[in-house]
Amino acid sequence: MHLPKIAMIGAGQVGSTAAHLIAKKELGNLVLLDIDAGMAQGKALDIAEAGPVDGFDVAVTGTDDYAEIAGSEVVVITAGLARKPGMDRAELLRNNVEIVAGIAREVARHAPEAYVIVVTNPLDAMVCTVKEVTGFPAHRVMGMAGVLDSARMRRFIAEELGVSGKDVTAMVLGGHGDRMVPVRGSSTVGGIPITELLPADRLDAIVERTRHGGGEVVELLKTGSAYYAPGASITEMVESIVRDQGRIRPVAAHLQGEYGVSDLYIGVPAIIGAGGVERVVEIRLTQAEREQFDASVEAVRNLIAEARAARQS
Repeated sequence: MHLPKIAMIGAGQVGSTAAHLIAKKELGNLVLLDIDAGMAQGKALDIAEAGPVDGFDVAVTGTDDYAEIAGSEVVVITAGLARKPGMDRAELLRNNVEIVAGIAREVARHAPEAYVIVVTNPLDAMVCTVKEVTGFPAHRVMGMAGVLDSARMRRFIAEELGVSGKDVTAMVLGGHGDRMVPVRGSSTVGGIPITELLPADRLDAIVERTRHGGGEVVELLKTGSAYYAPGASITEMVESIVRDQGRIRPVAAHLQGEYGVSDLYIGVPAIIGAGGVERVVEIRLTQAEREQFDASVEAVRNLIAEARAARQS
């Protein structure tokens, strides 16, 4: 059986967690890459040694040489500096745009046919940077944002109602940050609209908690940011591509007229399969949600403009 080659750029907490989950599902043979000498090699060895216990049998190798990612069908970029308490996503841009642009050049050189999932924050600016630097077609470059944000919202709804998170659906659009747009009309529990199960004030509280979900984890950890839920979200996206599942998931996708937006990466529902972002799905928004989405689009445009300026400076 052919196993695709999957490259994880960045062997920190997010990258190594995702790599372990990808290995457990046997989605492909893995290459972990990190510039920190020994980091990727040590994490890869540790994951590989879990195989006999976890029951998976895929190759897991570590390296600091980009030549080792040659032939990768999927590349996941998690490398970059993590957000610290009190730091907003815009501040991260100045630190991470140079790192991600450098990675993008190496990916274009060594894995020119790969599908790329960007995770590094600030997400919307970083995924745009990867698209522009690699020159890859838009359907092969996407950002992991809405899958994670929606998962958080689903968990908060499940806790509020005392139900299984498996029965909860949610959809979060817009930029990956404080201006994200949780869509209430697309949130259900066992097919029942969430608006019929929760009063408006409790739903408002869940929406706000979702918007600040990443910051809540950062404040609690104090010395790092989330990695279990991001790792699981990455794995779901990788699986949808390599197993051609055609799942509708909220991702940072390149819009060309959808939602009235052109030439911009922003979180929207899309069909994810063997062709990457195969189609953006447009859903109905309320007037309030549309206004919030437009405000999020404007914020992302400004962030991307800052990223472009930083690359040129």
